[in-house]
Amino acid sequence: MPLKLSLAKGEKMVVNGAVIRNDGADANLIFENQANILRNKDILTPEKAVTPASRVYLALQCAYMFSDNAENHLDDFRQLLADFGAAAPNSMPIVQRLLGQVDQGNLYGGLKTCRELLDYEAEVLAHVA
Repeated sequence: MPLKLSLAKGEKMVVNGAVIRNDGADANLIFENQANILRNKDILTPEKAVTPASRVYLALQCAYMFSDNAENHLDDFRQLLADFGAAAPNSMPIVQRLLGQVDQGNLYGGLKTCRELLDYEAEVLAHVA
């Protein structure tokens, strides 16, 4: 099933590791086949990966976007996720669901679940502050 996306002027996205920026008026794109796509709002830069959960997300994002080096990124992801789970045992339901998705090869679904991990972390950190 084709995927239709609209990009506003100046908006960026990544398709199979290539950064695409709309330089003109609104653009409508239709992807007719499978591609690894992330919209600008879902992209985390290394400079912004400053918390444990954001580092987990970044490692998984890199595995999703850069398939030529996915195994190395997935190794980093698994180690970071294990460390997170050990430090925050109450996060284990999210951690286990996330690992299951990644083990099944559903990296995009894993990125969605990783957002739950980011929300969990934000909630915990809000109680500390």
